[in-house]
Amino acid sequence: MLLTCSKNTKLALVAGFFFNASIVPAVLAQEADEEADIEVKERIVVTATRSARPWLSTPASVERVDISQQAPGMRTDAAELLEGIAGLQVDTRFNFAQDTRITLRGFGARAAFGVRGVRLRLDGIPLSMPDGQAQTSSILLDEPRSVEVLRGPLAAIHGNSAGGVIDLQSERPWQSYVSANLSAGSASRERQHLRGVYVDEQQSISADYARFRTDGDRAQGNVERDQWALRWYRDITQNIEMIVRIDDNDAPLLQDPSALSPEQWREDPTQTASQAITFNTRKTIRHQQQSITLRQLANNQRLNWQASLWNGQREIEQYLGFPGSAITASGAVIDLQRSFTGANASASISPLAEIPWQLTVALDHEYQKDERLGFVNDFGTRGDLRRNETGRVESTDLSVISDWQFAERWVWVVGARTSQIDFTVDDRFIVPGNPDDSGAVDYRENAWSSGLNYQLSAELSIFIATGEGFETPTLTEMAYRNEGSGLNTNLRPARIRQHEVGIKLQRQNLRLQSSVFVIDSRNDLVVDQNNDGRTTYRNAAETEREGFEFSGRWDFHPNASWQTSYTWLNARYGEISNDTASGMRLPGLARSNVFQQLEWRPHGDQRLQIMLTQRFRSRVATSDANDSFAPSYTLWDFAIRGNINYGSWLLQPWFRIENITDKAHVGSVVVNQGNGRSFEPAPGRIWMAGITLRY
Repeated sequence: MLLTCSKNTKLALVAGFFFNASIVPAVLAQEADEEADIEVKERIVVTATRSARPWLSTPASVERVDISQQAPGMRTDAAELLEGIAGLQVDTRFNFAQDTRITLRGFGARAAFGVRGVRLRLDGIPLSMPDGQAQTSSILLDEPRSVEVLRGPLAAIHGNSAGGVIDLQSERPWQSYVSANLSAGSASRERQHLRGVYVDEQQSISADYARFRTDGDRAQGNVERDQWALRWYRDITQNIEMIVRIDDNDAPLLQDPSALSPEQWREDPTQTASQAITFNTRKTIRHQQQSITLRQLANNQRLNWQASLWNGQREIEQYLGFPGSAITASGAVIDLQRSFTGANASASISPLAEIPWQLTVALDHEYQKDERLGFVNDFGTRGDLRRNETGRVESTDLSVISDWQFAERWVWVVGARTSQIDFTVDDRFIVPGNPDDSGAVDYRENAWSSGLNYQLSAELSIFIATGEGFETPTLTEMAYRNEGSGLNTNLRPARIRQHEVGIKLQRQNLRLQSSVFVIDSRNDLVVDQNNDGRTTYRNAAETEREGFEFSGRWDFHPNASWQTSYTWLNARYGEISNDTASGMRLPGLARSNVFQQLEWRPHGDQRLQIMLTQRFRSRVATSDANDSFAPSYTLWDFAIRGNINYGSWLLQPWFRIENITDKAHVGSVVVNQGNGRSFEPAPGRIWMAGITLRY
C-alpha cells in the first residue's frame, strides 16, 4: 500500500504494500464482482495472509511469478526462482561461499556478500536482519510456490530497505504424501530432497531434508550442505490459524575459489586464485531459525489481524585470502556468533461500513547481537587473536496505512512509517597499537509514499506513485575504516526519493506491465575500497537512477506461451565525490537486462513442458572509475520436464542445460576490488538432471 504525510510530521508518508498485515479493503470484493466477466488468472498477494488485492488495482510495479513457470533445476541457487523478473538483476557467483548477488533497480549493488537494500521475506517472516543485511543460502528453495517482487516508491513502507521487497510464499499442504527427489549434474553436483506430509481435518505437518554436494566448477570449490525444515499448520479455531516453522541449515564446508583479475579471466576462466590455495579460503555456516504465527483465516470481516514471533542463530567461520596479521587488521579468520529475535503485529479495520476504506496499523521490533572474533590466517589455520567485540542492533518500526477507493475507478493508498535503529559495538581487543574501537550510533528515520491507480477498463489500468525512503549502513559495513580504527560512525543513512508511472494490461491470455521511474538519492552507501574480503564504505554525495521496465506473459497458443522482461537502468553518480567524477556509472550494474522464455506443452497441459530461454546482459563496470568492465553476454538455456501419473504415484523427470553455446562470461563482479581481482567467473556449459517420485 502507499503512504503520505507532510515533511513536518514525525511520521513520513509511506506509499506501499504492507506485507505484515491483512490489508484488503471491503472494496476488493466489489472489484472482484465487477471484473467477474474476465478470467483473472493472477492476483497479487500483498500480505502474508491469504487475502489478495487485484493486480490491476495496485498502484505499484509488482510482479508475481509462480515457481511452476520457472525452468526446473536443482534448487541450490536463489537465481533459479528469480529469473526473468523486471527490475531485478540476479548474479550467480558460482561460488557457494558467497551468496547470490541481488540488486533491485540498482539497490544492493554495493554488497560484497549477501543482500543489501532489498527486504527478503518468507511467508511474512523476515529473512533480513534489523540492520538490513540478508542471505539467501538459509532458504529451503524447494518450499516456495510463488515469489512476489515489489519495487518502486511503495517499498518505502518497509523501512530500512528502500530498494524493494522480495516476498517468497509457500502453500499449506492439504493432502498427505511422501516424495523423494534425486538430481545430479556437472562438477559432481548431487542433491537429494526428501519430504513427508501428514494432513488431517485440523492440521498439516511437513518435514523436509535436503542434502547437496559438489566438487565445484573450479578447484577449491567443494561444497557440503544439509538442510532440515519442519512446518506445522494448525486451525486453533474456525477463524484462527497457527503456523510453526523450524529451520536448520548446516554447511560444514563451503570452499572459496575467489575472484580473478580481468587478465586472469581472459587467460583461463577456470583457474583458481593462488591466494585461495595458499590460505585455504573456506567458510562454514550453521543457520537455525524458529517462528510462530497466528493469523485470522477469514478475510471478509471488518477486522483482520496477524502476529508473529521468531528467533534464530547464525554461526560463521570464514578463512579469507590474506594473513590479516597486523595488530589493527582485525584478522583474516572470521568467527561470528549471531543471535536474532523479532516480533510483529498488525491489524486492519474497515471503520466505516458504507465507505470502501481500510486502515492498517502495524508494529515491528527486531534485535540482533553479533559476537565477532578475528584471528590471523596462518596459511589456512587459526592464528593469534586480532579482534574481539560484540555488536548489537535494535530496531522498532511503526506503520499506519490507508487504502481508500474514493471513486468507482480510483484507488488511493497512502501511509506513514517511522523507524528507530540503534547500533552499539563493545570492543574487548584493546592492546598497544590497537585502541578501544567501541562506539554507538542511533538513527531516527521516517519514510513516506503515495500512489494512485486508475482503472481505465476491466482490462487496463494506469498508476502513478512517489515516495521517499531510507537505508542505514549495516553492522558489517560500519566495522572498518580506511585509516585508523574504530566503528565507522561517519556513515550516514541514505535518503532515496522515487517517482514512477506505469501501465498494466490483463486479458485472458495476455498480461503486460510497463513502468518508467526516476530515483534520486543523497548519501547513497557505496563501496569505497575492497581488499581481499575486507570492505570499507562511504556516502556518495548524490546518485541518480532513471529507467524503464517491461514484462509480459502471452499464452499465444493453447500449447505454447512466451514470457519476457526488459530492464534499462541508467545509474550514475550525480556529483564529484572522493575522486568519483560526475556522470560515472555505478559499478556492479548492467544498463540492459533482457529475458525471454518460450514454453511448449505438446499435450496442452503439464504432462510435458519444453522450455528455451535467452538471457542477455550488457557490460558491467567493476569500479567507480569505470576503468574496467565485465563484458556483455547472451546465453541460451534448454529445459524439459515431465509429469507422469500412475494411480497414487506421480513421477516428475527433468533435464536442463545452461549456456548451450558454452559462452565464456562473468557471473558477477566484486565492486571496487583493490587487488584487481574483480571477476567472479561463470563456468561454461552446465547440465543437470533429476527425478521426483511422489506417493
